[in-house]
Amino acid sequence: MEKEDRGVDKRRIMKITVGTRGSKLALIQTDWVIERLHELYPRIEITVKTIKTKGDRVRSTLEKIRGKGFFVKEIEEALLNREIDMAVHSIKDLPTELPKGLLIGAVTKRLDPGDALISKDGKKIDALPANSSIGTSSLRRKAQLLAYRQDLKIRDLRGNLDTRFKKLEKMEYSAIVVAACGVERFGWKDKITQILPTDIFLPASGQGALGIEIRVDDEEIKEVVKKLNDENSHICIVAERSFISTLGGGCRVPIGVLGDIKEQELSLQGVVLSPDGKRLIKSKIEGSKEEAIELGKELAFRIIELGGKDILKETVG
Repeated sequence: MEKEDRGVDKRRIMKITVGTRGSKLALIQTDWVIERLHELYPRIEITVKTIKTKGDRVRSTLEKIRGKGFFVKEIEEALLNREIDMAVHSIKDLPTELPKGLLIGAVTKRLDPGDALISKDGKKIDALPANSSIGTSSLRRKAQLLAYRQDLKIRDLRGNLDTRFKKLEKMEYSAIVVAACGVERFGWKDKITQILPTDIFLPASGQGALGIEIRVDDEEIKEVVKKLNDENSHICIVAERSFISTLGGGCRVPIGVLGDIKEQELSLQGVVLSPDGKRLIKSKIEGSKEEAIELGKELAFRIIELGGKDILKETVG
């Protein structure tokens, strides 16, 4: 048996319980992970346990009340209680500080990390008429849209992805902005009008990738899931999460960040904005991909020194 498979006996049947949220997108993501595991371990038996989180139960004024682990806390509790063996998350939902005893065992290959504009009339962001109404539930998206075009009318848009598409058709939105990766996972790429350029609209940390959360002490599961890990995606997201953790703004501050690797070089760009989009501090850093954590911290310190500290202080209070 190969060295990297120690602790995993492919000849016996493994039984694993995977935890996930019950939304349609979460189940699509979980099914994708299960398919990959079956390809790697044909004799594996997997049970899916859907868990309702606080984020699933509460729909009103979401950005004002959500806190650390809003979409993952109950799933992490099930993991710690050994009710499940691993959990599938959208990385962007995971707090930068995980509960003691848990770790991210794998980061899957990232899909397009950008934000997608979907408009009724097929018009891109620059072609939308003055005062067009845009639907989004994200403070980050709202702030960047207003930073780019102050005339836009940003309207609250909540619900799962399929619900948001229905609201675009039924309500007075000119367009909506959602994560491109979610649209792709639904098989709806043809509905995208435009992927908003990342030199103007930076995504949330980890957007586009899945994280497999496991227990620190479960060596067998650790060996199983590491084959799902995409090294470059993992490195980029480590840098992005380091940036977010160092800033400490959380979900109440519009923050965008994106890592990218070309050859052995990691480039990382980040932005902090006021909620109204009128103030924006942005910077970029490059370095070795082996220094992902340090680059994330350094970029955060740069933005703080450039004036980001004032925005963070005023926004967080």
